[in-house]
Amino acid sequence: MKMKKYYITLSALLAFVSFYAQDVNNTTLDKTIMKQALRYGDNDIAANSLYTIIAKEGATSVYKDSLAYLYFSGRKYSSCFLVCTDILSQDGNKQNILEMQAISLENLGAIDKSAQVYAKLVVKSNNNYHAYKLANLYFAIKKYDEAYKAIERAQQLKDKGTVKVTYAVNKNYNQQVSLLAAISNLKGLIEFEQGKNELAKGSFKKAVDYQADFVLAKENLQAVIEGKQVKKE
Repeated sequence: MKMKKYYITLSALLAFVSFYAQDVNNTTLDKTIMKQALRYGDNDIAANSLYTIIAKEGATSVYKDSLAYLYFSGRKYSSCFLVCTDILSQDGNKQNILEMQAISLENLGAIDKSAQVYAKLVVKSNNNYHAYKLANLYFAIKKYDEAYKAIERAQQLKDKGTVKVTYAVNKNYNQQVSLLAAISNLKGLIEFEQGKNELAKGSFKKAVDYQADFVLAKENLQAVIEGKQVKKE
């Protein structure tokens, strides 16, 4: 009789443990809370839910990507960088994650490291905007030879005609220009720093040809003609 009670108790315990284990690993409620939090604009609650989901699903949880996007959209670049690094340690081919990592590093002031990530990204994406960003970062840290190679790569890659680049013309006015015009203007800036003024003049003229109202490129073209200093980005 005692043995029978023991088996019944053990069976009940095992059943409870099995049910509890299933309940602990169930992410349905967590996902519901996350979606509701996002709907109501509560990113902190959404992040907490994502951490719970990731803990339950394990190291390969795809919700790490969602956490990276959440941090990125909230401009929490340090946290975004760390999450992206974790994701890329398992899958280095995720281009969106690489781009978020690069942008996060740039916003954290780690320009050289951001350029390293963009260099990897360009190889994978063959995207002329990524090549333009790489050239811009190299230009910012005065690596003009590397910048020139990157901007030439940007010119060689196909343009989709969808990307616009924003320039601050003055304190009160920003101008959006086509990516092709921006690429030519940046090439002119690089050439100017390399002492290739005639080539720089040609690049600035090409930028104006792409977009006739491109204020900065027009000013840079005039500056080179007059032997003055150009305006950097």
